[in-house]
Amino acid sequence: MNVKRTADRGQVQVYTGNGKGKTTAAFGLAIRACMAGKKVFIGQFMKSIQYNETRIAKFIDNLSIEQFGNGCLLTRAPSAIDKQHAQDGLARCAELLSSGEWDVVIFDEITIALHMELISIDELMQALENRDPKTEVVLTGRYAPKQLIAYADLVTDMQEVKHYYTTKGVLSRNGIDR
Repeated sequence: MNVKRTADRGQVQVYTGNGKGKTTAAFGLAIRACMAGKKVFIGQFMKSIQYNETRIAKFIDNLSIEQFGNGCLLTRAPSAIDKQHAQDGLARCAELLSSGEWDVVIFDEITIALHMELISIDELMQALENRDPKTEVVLTGRYAPKQLIAYADLVTDMQEVKHYYTTKGVLSRNGIDR
């Protein structure tokens, strides 16, 4: 199905870049949508830790969050299990995108899974093409590929100008950064 891209249809948004705030922006959109009565699903790729923001789903009935990760890949190479988690996540999100039951579907850190070759851009593009026309889609993560950027209706490139981790060595803080 080729989704007609008009104002009354769901748009495709990409939040990318090396700056902080991509997931935070996506969660802000999710909360806004939920408070407007919309049904929101967040699929978190590359994550298996229950960060503070994931706890909000306990308090909002029309918000569902699932994680498709196997620990941190910053310190090790991806394994077959990592690839399976990412592929399972993509299959789950693709299913929800095409169901017509969700107003917003967020693929958090999906572009990292693409960058690490855990899933293919062709599989992701097929999921986007086959989505229900009314479903809004948000995809986050560094290294968004050109094909995804070209397809998207909105792309925000968050660039680090200054960060307290790189300038002062301040680690992520509970309730602020995680």
